[in-house]
Amino acid sequence: MSIRILVITALLAATCISGALCAQDAPASATPQPKRTILDQHEQSGVPGTEIILGTADIPAGGVVGWHFHDGDESGYVLKGNLVLKTRGKPDQVLKAGDHFFNPRGAVHSLAAAPGSDGGVALSTWIIDKGKPLAEPVK
Repeated sequence: MSIRILVITALLAATCISGALCAQDAPASATPQPKRTILDQHEQSGVPGTEIILGTADIPAGGVVGWHFHDGDESGYVLKGNLVLKTRGKPDQVLKAGDHFFNPRGAVHSLAAAPGSDGGVALSTWIIDKGKPLAEPVK
C-alpha cells in the first residue's frame, strides 16, 4: 500500500472518529449524514508547512455538516443540488449547482441541504496548515 493511500486513509479515519462529520454508528432514524471524500492531497509548492486538499461533501436531503472551521482557506463549488452555507456573523448563503463559495481561515461555518431539496454535492479545495486536521468541530 502506498504512503499516499495510508495518509488519506488515516485522515478519513480521524475525521470519522471525531464524530463531527461522520456517524457510522448512528441509528437509522437519525438525521441523514453527509459524506466527505478526499480526492487528492499534496504539499503546497514553495510554501513550507502547508498542504492542498481536494475533496467532495455529499449532503443528502435533511443532512448537515456541523459547525466547524479550517486551519486555512477553503474554496468551493456546488457540483449538483441545492445547499445552504451558514457562516457565523453573516447571512445564510443559498447555493445551487454552479455557484461557488469561499471560507477564509478560521471562519466558523456549516453546510446543509437546502430545505425541501434532495441535498447536493460540493467540491472544495482547502489550503491548510500541514499536520492540522482538515476540519475542527465547534459547538
